[in-house]
Amino acid sequence: MAESTRWYKLDNAAKIVPSQARGADTRVFRLTAVLKEDVDKEILEQALEEVAPEFPIFNVVLKRGIFWYYLEDSGISPTVSEEGEYPLEAIYHPGRRALLYRVNYFRKRINLEVFHVLADGTGAFMFLKHLVAKYLEIRYSLPLTRFDDDISSMQENSADAFDTFYEKSANLEQLKDMGAKRAWQLNEEKDPNLRCHLIEGVIPADQFLKKAKEYGTTVGILCVAVYIEAAIKRMTVRQKKRPIVVSVPVNLRQFYQSYTARNFFSVINISFDATEYNGTLNSIIPGVKQAFEEQLSKEKINENMNSYAALEHNIAVKMIPLIIKDIGIYLFSMIANRGVTCTMSNLGKISMPEGLEEYIDYFSAFMAAPSEQICVSTFGNRMVFGEVSPYLSHGVMMNFFRIISGMGIDVEISSNDFDAREGETENAVLPEVQG
Repeated sequence: MAESTRWYKLDNAAKIVPSQARGADTRVFRLTAVLKEDVDKEILEQALEEVAPEFPIFNVVLKRGIFWYYLEDSGISPTVSEEGEYPLEAIYHPGRRALLYRVNYFRKRINLEVFHVLADGTGAFMFLKHLVAKYLEIRYSLPLTRFDDDISSMQENSADAFDTFYEKSANLEQLKDMGAKRAWQLNEEKDPNLRCHLIEGVIPADQFLKKAKEYGTTVGILCVAVYIEAAIKRMTVRQKKRPIVVSVPVNLRQFYQSYTARNFFSVINISFDATEYNGTLNSIIPGVKQAFEEQLSKEKINENMNSYAALEHNIAVKMIPLIIKDIGIYLFSMIANRGVTCTMSNLGKISMPEGLEEYIDYFSAFMAAPSEQICVSTFGNRMVFGEVSPYLSHGVMMNFFRIISGMGIDVEISSNDFDAREGETENAVLPEVQG
């Protein structure tokens, strides 16, 4: 008798992703490890062949059911290619049976691009870190490495943590509030080809940490405050009637014991009234700090998680056919996006096992977005801001880096920018440019 194909339900956060993936918003993560030496393709292929079976939830295809999408074991072997496509190009194509992640390389960069149905940034980094570790072990004949936070079983890294920790709740207030108030929106010219534009800014982590301490705050709060100031400097007087809202994903693994490599995050929204800005960061930081403290309490986090999960467990929602859900979720996402100016995801410190650090320069992260998304990651003394938008210009982000540079902090800026109107580009990579 033939063995039945294994399948997985989509986790709570993943259920809405296929319906959202349109145009430049491909819902694709891009995580990059920048090494000290050029990448050897054959060794990377060997490393991927060994690591992929440890993450069965990645080796699946997306299928349509009557009421929900689901994941099914694919039997497809992942491959490695030299980068040739534009970053963050769509991975999921309806009706096409293909893996939902890709691995490519260019010069010193190993890139992992993942469709958001599989994992959030933290989960995707689990895969990339193991892949890079295995690559370095093989290339430099290093002893086998073990991660401090090593996944104890394939069952745990495939677990749906939302389902594990959900407590029955009728509270949908978090969902009702999304998009209830319109935020200030970036109003730049969009790429006519609906391609993603990336900026990578690298700074010394110790310099930024020192500045955060001088302001009496944390690195995460200072990042959001600097973005708010950068946005205010781009606004007209009339536009200041609308608040700046920075959406901040929160890694729920900090609050619940989970080793899942799948999605497990919540979101908090940090709102600031631009008319309260007096020309200094000191007028922004206290409000941002208060919003973080109020929304990051264990009680509030638990309430938000149950609010999101309650929609999935709602009987009426379950019984709506998928074709109608797709339309409803997309319309809901459009409304919710009106209430957000930017998303800033702080992935924190990326750690690697002892003995591997000397072979790695830094890690960076990017996420396709309908407007603007910034991913922050730190490795050693390299703190990286990865910004993605569908816009031809980057006014707010340039203000962001000018503010940081004005603090006396060194900034290196790279970009994949090209003239989309002429359709010209050298390559969809991030050249090393001093800024």
